Amino acid sequence: MANAGPSYGLSRDVRNRIEKKYEPELEEKLVEWIIAQLDNTVGRPEQGRYGFQAWLKDGTILGKLINSLYSDESKPIKKVENSQKAFKQMELVSQFLKAAETYGINKTDIFQTVDLWEGKDLAAVQRTILALGNLAVTKSDGHFHGDPSCFVKKAQENKREFTADQLSQGKNIIGLQMGSNQGASQSGMSYGKPRQIIG
Repeated sequence: MANAGPSYGLSRDVRNRIEKKYEPELEEKLVEWIIAQLDNTVGRPEQGRYGFQAWLKDGTILGKLINSLYSDESKPIKKVENSQKAFKQMELVSQFLKAAETYGINKTDIFQTVDLWEGKDLAAVQRTILALGNLAVTKSDGHFHGDPSCFVKKAQENKREFTADQLSQGKNIIGLQMGSNQGASQSGMSYGKPRQIIG
């Protein structure tokens, strides 16, 4: 939070915890992927959280990144233009976030515009871009560029079809959770019997 004033007490503790979640190694991996996905014309940020923030803050790289995951005729952000106006930059970041959700990123994995713009939670920005890379690798639609080993493929649906006969047979099976105890009984247990006191 380069432009934030001093914080004290609980505010400082919260800010410190958020800043500790930022991973420099992950930053490097994400920068490499973004450059491979787009091209070298996007440049390279200064190392560190504030360099990463400044690189992405105007929204142009994020807009180009999400568009690169679509075919030319179906790009979600129609105009990705560099602007010096703050509201235009924030609008472009918001368009990226909406497009990322449409692409398939869970809402819980998507940062808020202020997380990037004001540097409130740059770790959340990292998580969103990481989730985007994971999903892009998983889709295997030819739009992903870069090293796929940097990302984790999400589990794919494994839909199964059962016949009516198979389903009815399944109703007759007693699961272990239903008390299949192989003949054991409670007759030898001492639950509920009063204790004998020898005195």
